[in-house]
Amino acid sequence: MLEYDIIVIGAGRASNLARNSGKAGKKVAIIEKDKFGGTCPNKGCVPSKLLIGYAEVARNIQEASRHFIDTTINHIDVQKIFEETNAHIEKVDPAYRAKFNENVTTYTGVASFVSNYVVEVNGEQLTAPKIVIATGTRPVAPPDERAWTSDDIFPLQGTPPKSITIVGGGFIACELANFFDAVGVETKLLVRDQKILGNEDEEIAAIFKEQFTKHVDVAFDTSIKAIAHDGEIFTLTLENKNGEQTEHTSQALLYAIGRVANTDTLKLENTDIQVTKRGFIGRDENFQTAVEGVYVVGDASGEHMLQHAAAMEVNHVQKVLLSGTQEPYTFKYMPHAVFTHPEVASVGLTEQKAKEQGVEYVAISKGWLASAKAQSLRIDYARTKILVDPNTYAILGFHLIGPQSATMMHQVLSIMHLDNDIRHLKEMLYIHPALSEALLPAAVKAVSAVKAYNKAD
Repeated sequence: MLEYDIIVIGAGRASNLARNSGKAGKKVAIIEKDKFGGTCPNKGCVPSKLLIGYAEVARNIQEASRHFIDTTINHIDVQKIFEETNAHIEKVDPAYRAKFNENVTTYTGVASFVSNYVVEVNGEQLTAPKIVIATGTRPVAPPDERAWTSDDIFPLQGTPPKSITIVGGGFIACELANFFDAVGVETKLLVRDQKILGNEDEEIAAIFKEQFTKHVDVAFDTSIKAIAHDGEIFTLTLENKNGEQTEHTSQALLYAIGRVANTDTLKLENTDIQVTKRGFIGRDENFQTAVEGVYVVGDASGEHMLQHAAAMEVNHVQKVLLSGTQEPYTFKYMPHAVFTHPEVASVGLTEQKAKEQGVEYVAISKGWLASAKAQSLRIDYARTKILVDPNTYAILGFHLIGPQSATMMHQVLSIMHLDNDIRHLKEMLYIHPALSEALLPAAVKAVSAVKAYNKAD
């Protein structure tokens, strides 16, 4: 049996922990069943945003008429777009493998536990007093084996489709539907109810729905009842909420209906590690499982299925293992963004969640048109929604929809992390007339609303 100081299972974001542990002189084993780098750079965040970059250019050209510019797109080389994206993906695995020094041994294979501190890979048993599980998630398998998930898009094999049907109403479905539609692929999005981006604040989601459907063909209250494939084309029998059926054809069919844990191959039943019914691993505030010295980070915990969360968790576990940090880590706030058209960014409570939880709050909503830079975009839907604690002025929720929302949100996050008080956003000096200046009238309105709320009491 081979002995190590640390075993890392999953070579996504946790590969940084393996690299730094090796640099610190620790003997490390890192195991990955697929490509080093994990989902984000190979099949998720990074390649999808590379595609969205092309979509943004196409949308700007398509919408140029609102700036009194007459434009025509003569051709979009979708094949070249995917070739460039695939070329980027090909570089990821070797780049990650090159990070490690001689103290780190890499294994390509499926890891499984023999006992609490013994792991088997490729018929070989490894042991270590410290083990980090970072196995992530995978897309829910589609009901037809010929259908795609996002894993089949990155890297895309063969010729890009001329038409595609996408099933799902979450951020992956919306981002991919926007891309394919923007670059000229005939696209249809199927949603089983009336909601897209249903986890966003209801006001923001309503604006998104109105704007998104101006471009993308979305069939709401619709599900697939039957799938046929003749070797080239899918013929789908669609059924709406009234039971009415229609036929729809497309060259590709993609499901984006959620993700499941990759823990099913770990044989955790051989350990004392606790697992939820959905296969996610339980942990404490130091990200330690029920087994002392065994940690879980990233999506495998099912808590914060976002790459930036995984990065912070890996960083904390690294401090625990290499520096002896004892202080638990708790996320103050967990922001996210949806990089589609229009762009959405959010942090904290939505108004519907605040109501469900019985939280006392004041809510305001404000457009961006007080900013000249926002006016220059010639759109009127961009909006800020803020929920504030009327007793402390603390920001409970902050939601943006409009161009560069994810970038603008970082100004808000800085305040929330340092001293969460909406009055700081009101009192700070803004560059005039930068787009971020659109946050100022929203902050002013929020502060006024809190004062009015308390005066009324």
